Amino acid sequence: MEKWYEKYLTIYGKPFGEVPQNTIEIIRKQLQRLQSTEPLVSVVVIAYNEECRLAACLWSLSELQTKYPIEILGVNNNSNDRTEEIYQSLCLPYYNETKQSPGYARQCGLLHAKGKYHFFIDADTFYPSCYVDKMMCKLTKTDVSCVGTFWSFYPDESHSPFSLFLFEFIRDTFFWVQHFKRPELNIRGMTFAFNADYARQCTIRTDIRRGEDGSLALELKRFGKIAFLYNRKARPVTGYGTIGNQSMWQSFIDHVKVQMKGITRIFHSTNHYEDSEDNLI
Repeated sequence: MEKWYEKYLTIYGKPFGEVPQNTIEIIRKQLQRLQSTEPLVSVVVIAYNEECRLAACLWSLSELQTKYPIEILGVNNNSNDRTEEIYQSLCLPYYNETKQSPGYARQCGLLHAKGKYHFFIDADTFYPSCYVDKMMCKLTKTDVSCVGTFWSFYPDESHSPFSLFLFEFIRDTFFWVQHFKRPELNIRGMTFAFNADYARQCTIRTDIRRGEDGSLALELKRFGKIAFLYNRKARPVTGYGTIGNQSMWQSFIDHVKVQMKGITRIFHSTNHYEDSEDNLI
């Protein structure tokens, strides 16, 4: 049976010039149909040199089915490929952020977004049509400031469905245990949504290479809890940026080694983390 994301894979990884014109027209029309002038929800895609993946991501977002008025915005983070041209060709409102880092790109998106609720979107990821509404079921609760969810990888010649399932099952079980005391450590920018009114009273860090998403979640805890959506139908699907070209087994071993360092941390809450030198810009 065909998976919901398989049609997006037909253009994923291809230069924009190889995307069929009729597909571009479909994405453009569907995106325009979704845009509201008075959005409650802002869906903001950040992209740095994502020419070969951005159109597929936007195709998935163009097929969102939601009861909420939304806007979909783009941020071009100083790309030197055809990323900006994709935003233009699809007639998607976008902004250029010339300061380089995910933090600056996230800041730019939050500055220009109109919605009360803000969704971080990564350009190398596909989102199911129910994603916004399933996340909003959690996000609109009065005691919640932000919501995260888990994600999956698409199978390919190097990663079998079974190995991916096993990897994700073990990872998700660990994350489930970790979320009781350290929920901020489970947050990833590609699967993160929050109350924008709260976020504007916080800081999106621009001085670190990674972790601006978890750092923001940590600050948002003072406004409400970090909730998680455990629903496989709402899982985004992404590529192998966190796994690389190595085997699933080697990736699993590497992840275990990292997580086992100071493993007792998951049983204690904290409101402060020390930055490692290699993560500072």
